[in-house]
Amino acid sequence: MTELNMTAAPWRAGVIQDFARSELFDRTFEEGMTLVEETAAYLDGAGRHDSKLLSRNAALAYASESMRLTTRLMQVASWLLVQRAVKEGDMAAEAACAENYRLGEESEPAAAVEDLPFGLVNLLQRSERLYDRVRHLDKRMYVEATTEEAPRPVQAQFDRLSAAFGAA
Repeated sequence: MTELNMTAAPWRAGVIQDFARSELFDRTFEEGMTLVEETAAYLDGAGRHDSKLLSRNAALAYASESMRLTTRLMQVASWLLVQRAVKEGDMAAEAACAENYRLGEESEPAAAVEDLPFGLVNLLQRSERLYDRVRHLDKRMYVEATTEEAPRPVQAQFDRLSAAFGAA
C-alpha cells in the first residue's frame, strides 16, 4: 500500500463500507456475476459453434476478443469479490485500498467487430459498459481518494473562528 493510500484509507473506510452495503453494489455484483456466467456459457456453447463458421481472419479476431472479454470480466469479478469481502467483514476496508486490488486501464485497442458473431459482440459491449462503471467506482472510491484531503468541517470552522477572533 502506498503512503498516500495509508493516510487516505482510514477516513475512506466508511465510504468503502457504505458502498459495499449499498443496493448499487448488490445490483452491480449481480450484473457482473451473471455476465461472467453468460460469457462462460456462450464461449463453451454457441460461441464455439459460431467461431467455427468464421473466416481465418475473423476467427483470429474472435480468439483475441474472447480473451479480452474474459480478462475484462475476471478483473471486474475480482474487484467485486473484494467489495463483497469488505461487506461480509472478511476484509478490512483499509486493506481493500491496496494497489493490487485496483482496476487497471485496458491496454489493447478493440479489434474490428463487423465479422464477429452477434453473441460475442453483445457480450463485449455489455462487459465494456460494466467495466467502465466499475472503473469509475474504483477511481472514485480508491484512486482519486489518495489525492484528496479528508473532509474536516469541524476543523475548518475552528480555523475560521480563530481567524475571525485573532486567536493564536
